Amino acid sequence: MAVVTELPAREDGASPAGRRTSFLRRMKGQTQLILMSVPIVAYVILFSYYPIWGWTMAFQQFRPGFSFWEQEWVGLKHFKFLFGDAAFLNVLRNTVAMSLINMVLGFVTAISFAILLNEVRQRFFKRTIQTISYLPHFLSWIIVTGIVANALSVEGGIVNVVLMKLGIIREPIMWLNEPHYFWGIVGAAHVWKEVGWNAIIYLAAMASIDPALYEAAEMDGANRYQKMLHITLPGIKPIIVILLIMNLGWILEAGFEVQYLLGNGVVVDWSQTIDIFVLKYGLQIGNYSLATAAGIFKTVVSITMIFAANTIAKRLGEERLI
Repeated sequence: MAVVTELPAREDGASPAGRRTSFLRRMKGQTQLILMSVPIVAYVILFSYYPIWGWTMAFQQFRPGFSFWEQEWVGLKHFKFLFGDAAFLNVLRNTVAMSLINMVLGFVTAISFAILLNEVRQRFFKRTIQTISYLPHFLSWIIVTGIVANALSVEGGIVNVVLMKLGIIREPIMWLNEPHYFWGIVGAAHVWKEVGWNAIIYLAAMASIDPALYEAAEMDGANRYQKMLHITLPGIKPIIVILLIMNLGWILEAGFEVQYLLGNGVVVDWSQTIDIFVLKYGLQIGNYSLATAAGIFKTVVSITMIFAANTIAKRLGEERLI
């Protein structure tokens, strides 16, 4: 007499064959969406994942013109050189410092501007100010750096003229030739260019706050500042946390164009970033392996920062990106 052994039932009550059929049915029902996503997936694979193959250059003494199998493998030689090179450590300091300045100023100014703009009752005035504020976002950095250079010029620059009229300085200052001013100039340029654009997402988050909360607070005697502090800011807190996590992933992305265009030989020790370092060694000197090692270091740090910030947010009970 044959013994029939029954398979244990799944917790969800569906057999593996049934789940497979259901999955195929859903895929068939979304055929159009899948076909629409194919070009995007192909684009990401081609331009974001396939180039990762080039990371092997960081572990070779790469020589153009030789095949992959003819390259000399040197292990972690280039990484050891990077962390023992005073020039790279100086570049790393500049990158982290300017990135933190840009991030802090960007967050503070964008949130403050969005809160103040949200309090404007005149719709026409509010829309006009918002439009004017985010227009610089659409200017290229070449144009922006040109405007900054003219504003800081010794001959007729508006910054020197205003400061001299107010009696703060007696003679024009060569701002772009003073190393200690360079980081602040880069931060101010980023704020002027991006504050209006960065404020849009906070304004959108404020629009989703229940108006009844403001009405209840007003009935309890809260003034505008108290409503901003106890309703508006907590209402956009999840957005702030998510954007902070995302921006921490770009901690080594201090920029390239503004430093490259505003920098000069006098402030070179304060203006060079990792991107300029990679350009210098990769294209100008031809040391592709060292440039690739610097790029890998930047990527690894960015990924680590994202996961670290996401883990901290999770433990604190805040919104998470992953």
